[in-house]
This record gives sequence, C-alpha cells and structure tokens, in this order.
Amino acid sequence: MSQTPTFIEEERLRAQGYRLIAGVDEVGRGPLAGPVVAAAAILPLEDRPSWLHLLRDSKQLTPQRREFLFDCIQKDGISFGVGIVSHEVVDEQGIVAATRLAMRYAVDQLPGFPDFLLLDFVRLPDVRISQKSIVNGDGLCLSIAAASIIAKVTRDRIMVQLDRQFPGYGLVRNKGYGTPEHIEGLQRLGPCPLHRKTFAPVRAVSSDAGVVSDGVRP
Repeated sequence: MSQTPTFIEEERLRAQGYRLIAGVDEVGRGPLAGPVVAAAAILPLEDRPSWLHLLRDSKQLTPQRREFLFDCIQKDGISFGVGIVSHEVVDEQGIVAATRLAMRYAVDQLPGFPDFLLLDFVRLPDVRISQKSIVNGDGLCLSIAAASIIAKVTRDRIMVQLDRQFPGYGLVRNKGYGTPEHIEGLQRLGPCPLHRKTFAPVRAVSSDAGVVSDGVRP
C-alpha cells in the first residue's frame, strides 16, 4: 500500500516563520547510463490546488500520471528548478558527489530564494540554507514528492531523446537502468559515450568491447 505524502513538515516550518519551503529530490543514481537529475519545488501552502491529493513518490505513479502532475506543478506551483549533472561527472566525482551537485544546481535554479529545504535523504552541507533530510521523504512530504516528479519526467524525456542517438540499448524503455535488455545491448554493442564507465556492469564489458560513437560502433 502506497503512502500518502502530506504538508505536515511544511506546516511545522511555516509555524516557525519560514515561508518559501522547497522540496528537493533526485533521480538517476542507479542507472548505467545518462545523467543524474534533481529538482526543487515550492508548492503553495494556502491556495492549495485540487490535484495535490494525487501527488506521490514518482516511482509509485504511471508515466501518464507523472506527465499530468508535471504540468500541474509547472502551472500552479510557486516555482521549481532543475539541476542536471552528466555521466562524466558521475565517473569523475562519484555518484554521491554528483547527486549533491545536481541538487545544488536545482536549488540555484529556483526563481525565488527559498528559506528552508526539505530533502529526500541527502543533505547539502555546502548550501547555506536551513534544511532537513527526511528518509523516504518523497513518500512522506508533498514538496519532495513534487520535486521527485519534476526530476523523473525531466530525466525520462532526456533518455528518450538519447535513445535516438544511441539505439540498441533500449534506453527509451529502461531509461538507462540495468535491465536484461540493456545488459544484452551492452554486451553486444559495448559501451557508448553515454555509459558510466565506473559502474561495474559497464566496466565488465569495457575491456573487450569497442565504444560506440554517435550511435555507430567502430
């Protein structure tokens, strides 16, 4: 049974005097290919839109429901920002550092400067904004759930576009995650420039497979 996120955290913070409270979440830590994408979202706490009761952790929603809510958040939310960090940065700095960097970029992209951050699990020690890290935050907190939807839809759209440039891995379906289809394509074609070379399944085939360039294996 899925959880229903609430405004409990936001209401508690508003009672303490905070006004612009941003939820922050990321997607793309686990895939073998593609970027890490984070989003920050500030939702209205007073004139609450009717679709708020539909918000869930993005993983619990169908693609169609995510797209619908993405448009709702864009239209009725106070503001949102997106941060994208490439697979090269993941390889160079590690997935934890890349995740924090994407989240920081997302906060920086908010049109209005937030005075508090609610984050899903991760903390941002380099960001000088009051913040709270919540385990399973995207399932408990409406602002974080909204951020998870923005991040997920944004990244999925990126991966659909990249599938056209690098066919053969099923990216349009698996979005870079290590599904059997993706692993089979990786073994058959070798890694492409989109793959995270430090991730074990990619490393395993890198030594005996060519690297695909612009969708064509050399």
